[in-house]
Amino acid sequence: MKFKGIPGVDISGQDIMKIHSSLIFFFFFIFSGPVFCQETNYGPGFQTIIVNNPAFAGSDLDGTMRISYLNFYPGHHYNFHSFFLSYDSYFPVLHGGAGFYIANDYLGGIVNDIRSGLSYSYFLQAGREFYINAGLSASFFRRGFNFSDAVFPDQIDPLGGISFSSSEILANENTAVFDVGSGFMFIYRKFSGGFAITHLTQPDLNRNGSSEEKLERKYLLNLIADLDLIKSRQLKIMPLASIELQGEYFCAGAGAVIRNNYLSASTLMLVNNNRNIDFQTGFSFRRDKLTLFYIYRFNLRSGNSLLPFSLLHQTGLTFSLNTVEKRIKFKTINMPVM
Repeated sequence: MKFKGIPGVDISGQDIMKIHSSLIFFFFFIFSGPVFCQETNYGPGFQTIIVNNPAFAGSDLDGTMRISYLNFYPGHHYNFHSFFLSYDSYFPVLHGGAGFYIANDYLGGIVNDIRSGLSYSYFLQAGREFYINAGLSASFFRRGFNFSDAVFPDQIDPLGGISFSSSEILANENTAVFDVGSGFMFIYRKFSGGFAITHLTQPDLNRNGSSEEKLERKYLLNLIADLDLIKSRQLKIMPLASIELQGEYFCAGAGAVIRNNYLSASTLMLVNNNRNIDFQTGFSFRRDKLTLFYIYRFNLRSGNSLLPFSLLHQTGLTFSLNTVEKRIKFKTINMPVM
């Protein structure tokens, strides 16, 4: 097989897969400009919302476990995937909600990010039908590198494939940093929303004091409505919108979820300042305390023509581990399954 762009180089399919992983890694994490995200971005989905806004902790009242698996750029052998697990519940003794999360982002076999944190949300009734949750999170972010399988340009022999030793010397160093986030959430009748700021400490992932390596503060805004379509059949529609800003990266999304007591279907359009337009669709099935869901995101327009069509597969489940007394005076929301 000939490797396009390097005339006369004969490289096996396995070697090309290694090169692909290396190129993608360096593109996103070494040579990326400020308009790209600095971390794995799960998107505005509510299955991972506790990472971005701690005020949502316990907003369902019942103790809920959420498990997700995300496969980025499926079908291209880039080996980018993430695993996410969280639990949150309302606790009367805390007068609010609390929870934890852990996420493992495996990026091409070269970068491995592990994030874990605790979240607390204080519940306040500010009016007859107006409720406010104020949240705070504390977390750690560990980034590890493994360059043992990386392939560099000076290793490519035009006659024998990949055979030279590289002059590049990159250490397999690991870094762990502390981080803090905060957020607010409101509930008024059938409307709710949240605003959050993450990376308040702007942690330095390389500990070299360079401002370029510090995680920029991320600002997020979510708005949700829960409206009746056919009340007698308990059919509802949930319009939603989101805005995300981190450094010079900006992304806005809008969509809706249609649901009843057992099934739901969702659509979401995402637009960012890289001139990318993405579309996301998904569905879920609920039985008693267990919900299974699937989400697919694809690219409609790529600003730089580099993004593949398939961007993300996400699948997972949520289930209730414990039930909280419903006679408490605080308002709850039905978290969209997306």
